[in-house]
Amino acid sequence: MKLVILDRDGTINADSDEFVKSPEEWQPLPGALEAIARLNHAGWHVAIASNQSGLGRGLFDVAQLNAMHAKMHKLLAAHGGRIDAVFYCPHTPDDHCHCRKPLPGLFEQIGERFGVELKGTPAVGDSLRDVQAGAAVGCEPHLVLSGKGAEFRGRPLPDTFPPGTRVHEDLAAFAEHLISRHAKA
Repeated sequence: MKLVILDRDGTINADSDEFVKSPEEWQPLPGALEAIARLNHAGWHVAIASNQSGLGRGLFDVAQLNAMHAKMHKLLAAHGGRIDAVFYCPHTPDDHCHCRKPLPGLFEQIGERFGVELKGTPAVGDSLRDVQAGAAVGCEPHLVLSGKGAEFRGRPLPDTFPPGTRVHEDLAAFAEHLISRHAKA
């Protein structure tokens, strides 16, 4: 099974320091939905691993989160794409859970759900904690320079990033990289 694991906020949709709290605030990044559809059409299954501490902070509820994801699914379907599963951590940093990135709990859940070893599975995010969480279970780390990743544009990654982290302008550039790499294999 060809599986790719994506972060949500800052990777697929615009991020906000005030949290994305409603379907109205959930806005896809340019080219992101098309990139997911391209991955799907190339035979990739797509799962999301996302910290959603706004739930634990009381900024929105599960109904609002489900409405955001319903919007994402609907917009993706219009582009011929799909997300196979959404995994999220509802906890705040003070909860000290195992599922909040940079800890690997969400990735472990994804591996269990799909019945696959995650070693070498591409994991894409816009922050250090996204790539650290994936790397902790053997995923191939990819950083996109959208969202929080924009701070690394034009400069080398600090040593805190897992070795071998690949950098892409955005999700569309990552999709192009992955699809072309596997077409040559």
